[in-house]
Amino acid sequence: MRWKGPALALLGAAAVAGIAIGFSLSSGSDSTITNASSRPASGTGTTSETATTSTGTGTISIHLPKPGHIRLGHRLVVATVDDAVKQADPAQAAALMKVSHDAGFDAMMVSAMWKPGARAPSAQDRLTLGNVVKAADAQGMDVFVFVWNGLSGDTPRTVSARRDFAAYTAALAKAFPQIRDFVVGNEPNLNTFWMPQFGAEGRDVAASGYLDMLARTYDALKAVSSHIQVIGGALAPRGSDRPGTKRDTHSPTKFIDDLGEAYRASHRSKPIMDAFAIHPYMRTSKLPPTDTHARSTTITIADYPKLVTLLAGAFDGTAQRGQDLPVYYTEFGVQTVVPAAHRGAYTDLNSPSAVDAVDPQTQARYYSEALQLAACQPTVKGLFVFHTFDERDLAGWQSGLFYADQKPKPSLPAFRKAAAEARAASLTHCSGVTFVKEK
Repeated sequence: MRWKGPALALLGAAAVAGIAIGFSLSSGSDSTITNASSRPASGTGTTSETATTSTGTGTISIHLPKPGHIRLGHRLVVATVDDAVKQADPAQAAALMKVSHDAGFDAMMVSAMWKPGARAPSAQDRLTLGNVVKAADAQGMDVFVFVWNGLSGDTPRTVSARRDFAAYTAALAKAFPQIRDFVVGNEPNLNTFWMPQFGAEGRDVAASGYLDMLARTYDALKAVSSHIQVIGGALAPRGSDRPGTKRDTHSPTKFIDDLGEAYRASHRSKPIMDAFAIHPYMRTSKLPPTDTHARSTTITIADYPKLVTLLAGAFDGTAQRGQDLPVYYTEFGVQTVVPAAHRGAYTDLNSPSAVDAVDPQTQARYYSEALQLAACQPTVKGLFVFHTFDERDLAGWQSGLFYADQKPKPSLPAFRKAAAEARAASLTHCSGVTFVKEK
């Protein structure tokens, strides 16, 4: 769940050196993508080389495709994240779901908010989520649910609270066996959603606390059905890694390292997740998703090699999958300017929060580029656009394909075409991998 303000302003400052890996895309975008991390990163396709590197947890071997190898981009889940469809009136839920389906989405993700002490969903939760499930089924769409604790004041800090969170999530799964995909938590590397972030001597207590909640929730969901996919992480793309501030946060780079360290220290013999989620928002909507952050701790879509390498270092050699762990980009958004003709549907019109907004044509191009990148990243399974519909409050998020009055944006036709091609694995072609040693 995106929040304006501090979460968008956070920038990783730590330098990262190592091997740069370049991907080239064709069809729709001819840009070259380069990325870097402190370890070699994963490739895919027909393998002919193996790269190795030493880390604090041993030596990682990464299989790489032949240079110049060309392959089609793979199929993606193209989803939307929009609680607008959570309606008490089933007809309204059905109508909004159909709009999302017709916009090009084949899956819908909605939230379920755990409250301290709860071990099962409320009657209202059951009603609205039931309407979502029925509406999605009518359109042939899958439903993902992210279960979170709301803001940081309700962080499940104790073992008892984390047991309750796991029980609540399992109760959702029992109530709705049609739902097979659960994301656990929301941006636990930000103090907006999880506190405390740091303990004594700057220790990352957010990662260790989140690990415990994720492990308990994994076990509870698997007890309901082994077919449920448990998706962990859901990390914000930036963080400061500086304790003692009013906005204590961790970068995804540090958080993944610390999550792996906590997992190894727990001596757990079972996994904690079936897939990993991250919210790869750019620092501003004016920046293309092809931009990389080779020398910082930020992770966005074009930083995929860095992400895979971090997952490998954190988990390879344990019961938890690492470098081949499936990845979902469960929130991504590009804000558009609201034209005068549609401003009557919005509130907080003087909010400065949307100053980074772009025109609809740029939004369409950036969404297409994001899908192309993801389709060339072997372990990435889906990209989720944050909202079908703009939020009405301009202090919120205006990254939908429809304005708040539910009128389509000019970006809709191009997005619909790119989404259809992404689902059909025909959006782009992906070239091989090249290596450049960074100084």
